[in-house]
Order: sequence, then C-alpha cells, then structure tokens
Amino acid sequence: MEPALFTAMLFATLVAGTPLIIAALGELVAERSGVLNLGVEGMMAVGAVTAFAVCHESGSAVAGMLAAALAGIAMAAVFAVLTLALVANQVACGLALTIFGVGLAAFVGRPWEAASLGAQPAMPIPLLAELPVLGPALFSHQWPVYLSWALLAAVLVLLTRSRAGLVLRAVGEAPDAAHAIGHPVLRVRCLAVLFGGAMAGIAGAFLSVFHTPLWAEGMVAGKGWIAVALVVFASWRPLRVMAGAYLFGGVMVAQLFLQASGLQIELPAQFLSALPYLATILVLVLISRNRQTVRLNAPASMGRPWRADA
Repeated sequence: MEPALFTAMLFATLVAGTPLIIAALGELVAERSGVLNLGVEGMMAVGAVTAFAVCHESGSAVAGMLAAALAGIAMAAVFAVLTLALVANQVACGLALTIFGVGLAAFVGRPWEAASLGAQPAMPIPLLAELPVLGPALFSHQWPVYLSWALLAAVLVLLTRSRAGLVLRAVGEAPDAAHAIGHPVLRVRCLAVLFGGAMAGIAGAFLSVFHTPLWAEGMVAGKGWIAVALVVFASWRPLRVMAGAYLFGGVMVAQLFLQASGLQIELPAQFLSALPYLATILVLVLISRNRQTVRLNAPASMGRPWRADA
C-alpha cells in the first residue's frame, strides 16, 4: 500500500470513529451506573439537527456543539424521569426515545434540508503534524477529534482513579448496598444518564457540523446503535471502546474506498454499505456465545428498576 493511501485511510478511520467514541463513552458511563439507555440514536439525531441549526444561524461551531449537548441532555432528562422517577421499563423507554428523537429531528430539520455549512478548518498540532506518514493522519484533525481523546482520558480517570467513579460503579453493581451506606443512587444514575445524553448530542453535532457539514434526514444512519453495541463489545472498558470505535470506523472507510477505487469487485454496492452493520451483528453474536464473560464484565444491576424503599 502506498504511503499516501495509508495516510488517507488512517485519517478517515479516525474521523469515522470519532462520533462512535463520544457516543459510546456516554453510554458506557450510563450503563456503569446500572441504566441501559437504548435511545442513543434518537439523541444523536436531535443533537445533529440542533447543532446544524445553531451553527447555521450563528456561524459558531462551538455554539452548535454546546446547543447539541443541551439538546441531548433534554432528551436524556425525559428518559431519566420515565425510568428513574417513574420506574418504567428501560428497554421500552430507550426504544421509544430513539423513535421519538429520529422523528423529531426529521420534523425540526425540514427548514435546513437545502442548507449547508462551510468546512470547518483543521487544527494541526505543531511539529507532530509534520511527521512523515503518521503526522498528517494523526495530528492534522479538526478539534472534536482531539476532544474525543480528552473525553476518553477523562472517563478513564473518572472510572479508575476517582472516588466519584468508585461510587458510580458501586451504584451500578449493588444499588441497595450503595444506598444503605448513604450514596444517592437515583442522583448518581440521573447524572450518568444526562452525561450520556450530552455525549450523544455532541456525537450527532460532529456528524452534521464537521464530518459532513449539512443536515439530511437519516444522516445518523444507525451509528447510535453501533455505539450501544460498542459498549458491550468493549466489555464496558473505555480503552476498548476507543479500539472498537476505530475498528468499526475502519470498516466504514474500507467500504467507501472499495466503492471509489473502481476495482472490479463482484459484490453489490448495497452489500459494501452494509458491512459496518454486519460487522456489528457478527461481533455481538460472537460475544453473546460466551455468556460468562458478559456476566463478569457487565454491571450487575444494569437495566433493573430500583426504588429507594425496595
């Protein structure tokens, strides 16, 4: 493989994996607290349309990202009220949130379907971006790519090196015991869900403002579901989330390069486009075969309703 082609593919892989990392980190924190939120796809869609609208009207990508985070938090707050305060079924509420979010984004985004944004400038890191081959691929990105690395480090430190992370994991593993020693279980879970909503909103904003600076209905295209699957694939560990996100990003990029290469491949274009989702299904099937591994790594109380008087 030529160095220029390798650099281009690695660059595109990091870009494609960025929204998956951000969304999956938010879902990982929520699941570590014991809450299963399947509404990531809907929150990403609402975040995408909100960011695009705000950025289009204000001209500020930062304002768009912040607005997307707030929109994601608002969506997650609805989920938190239903599942934590009213103790509704988490799976059903998550699916309803996805359906509602995708529909709401399609409705709200109609006025901006014909609009577009200018490409956001890259922010090369001095000296590092000048390295041969790897420099342009790793250190010449737009700032949300670097933000995803910072968020990964922050979540890693939170879960492994802080008292707050210890409380979060205790709430996810044994909420009754955590409540008995005085930890506010519902508050911790609510904050974790809201954090997951903010991350999903930011991931959606990256798609509509940075990755492809336009709004189109269905542009999230299942990436929220891949992010949910990615948490299981990573065994609820942040570093594995990063590796898995770039793996899936690489699959997405590979199918695009194959379609654009002009090679005579005896496969329909629809099959190549489905490769990332087929890979997701395959990985989940392989993981689910070893149920003991899933039980050992998954938070013990994930998806289970909890009341303070239980």
